[in-house]
Amino acid sequence: MGYEIALKKAWEDLACQKAPKNLTVKFLADEYSIDTQTQKVLSLSCNVPAKDFLAILILHYLEKKLKGLPIPLGEWLTFRALSQVEGYYDAYQKRCIEPIIRKYGKNPDAIKGILGRLPAKLSEGGDLSFVIEAFENIPVLIKLWKADAEFAADANMYFDASIKDIFCTEDIVVLAGFIAASL
Repeated sequence: MGYEIALKKAWEDLACQKAPKNLTVKFLADEYSIDTQTQKVLSLSCNVPAKDFLAILILHYLEKKLKGLPIPLGEWLTFRALSQVEGYYDAYQKRCIEPIIRKYGKNPDAIKGILGRLPAKLSEGGDLSFVIEAFENIPVLIKLWKADAEFAADANMYFDASIKDIFCTEDIVVLAGFIAASL
């Protein structure tokens, strides 16, 4: 089965917002074209349809954007601090945090080389921290700590508290996983 039901509902929800025929949205380092009549989400950088899970995330974002996105609150929450996440925590850890630790745990500074291609800026905290603007008004803070004699390498993602009014928990996991894979 897959994503058919969720994708159909996302298109229906967007249609309820009386979305224009053609929309574009920036997500990380790419821009996507959304055609509401043909119900297609297309990556403009490589001219291919977005995978269903990404199309759903983009459509959910657009629906909220058309309603009016909340302003970022500047209050950073860990995934665990978000409500109703226990059932997703292990998947989140495996898909989102562990890949970052494996890739950058021994040398967090190595991530600086890729930050120029993402909408990201260095921040404070950890051995290296940066904020990625995943979508407009959806910042994600990532902190990395390198291994030392006492502690293993670690990483964490922090979400602005406003994300609870934009995405459901499953969407946050998809968003975080996509960010981790982009690093």
